[in-house]
Amino acid sequence: MDWFELLAENFMVEGGSPLHYLDRIVAAYPCVLHGVSMSLGGDENPEHSDQLEALIRRVQPPWFSDHLCFTGSAHANVHDLLPLPYTDQVRDHVVERIKRVQDRFEIPFAVENVSSYLTYKDSVVPEWEFLADVAERADCALLLDVNNIFVSSVNHGFDPYVYLAAVPADRVVQIHLAGHETRPEGYRIDTHDHPVCEEVWELYAAAIRKIGSVSTLIEWDGQIPSFARLQQEADSARSVRDQALEAARASS
Repeated sequence: MDWFELLAENFMVEGGSPLHYLDRIVAAYPCVLHGVSMSLGGDENPEHSDQLEALIRRVQPPWFSDHLCFTGSAHANVHDLLPLPYTDQVRDHVVERIKRVQDRFEIPFAVENVSSYLTYKDSVVPEWEFLADVAERADCALLLDVNNIFVSSVNHGFDPYVYLAAVPADRVVQIHLAGHETRPEGYRIDTHDHPVCEEVWELYAAAIRKIGSVSTLIEWDGQIPSFARLQQEADSARSVRDQALEAARASS
């Protein structure tokens, strides 16, 4: 394994075994932090920000990330990554939140696209245009979740390659891959408990041809197999990456 991604909220504690094992893995491997509760579409939670700042100082990652979504209010966390309405008002709010985040923590911040199961009538642009506009206006990095693009494309009926074409390649610092569940009704759920499917591998290859070599992480959070099986999935990602890079060089 080349590196690991740490789920930030799992380590926002004052002590105990989580921090014991955190320090051991950070000493042995390069690590980045990935959050799920910043709720960029909502209001800042000062307690969460303080705990995140302490964790960033402890880990000193090259970047950290969270999602372009809404997760609740200051009084309740729904523990889900809810999509945003893609409007000018929401864009301006998110951009201001991201700027404050970057000013406070002073390391690169990457925003991740989420998988979604509903859309809003008030949206005035598609998700990919909203994501690219936010990244440019906030001057932030992107964590491109290729599986999320594919899951949402099936659920909402858009072309995932149109989405990929709109992504500003120079802002992508990391890619996520994962497996998902196909429901009998035909829609997909981002469950992180299956191997990466063939369609996502193909989309990942296209992303590498567009973006170049970039840090890639396999997310596998449920029905977790042996570590050797996880290594096989990581090796598959390396193979797809290398073939895509070779294809890109051959066509240039």
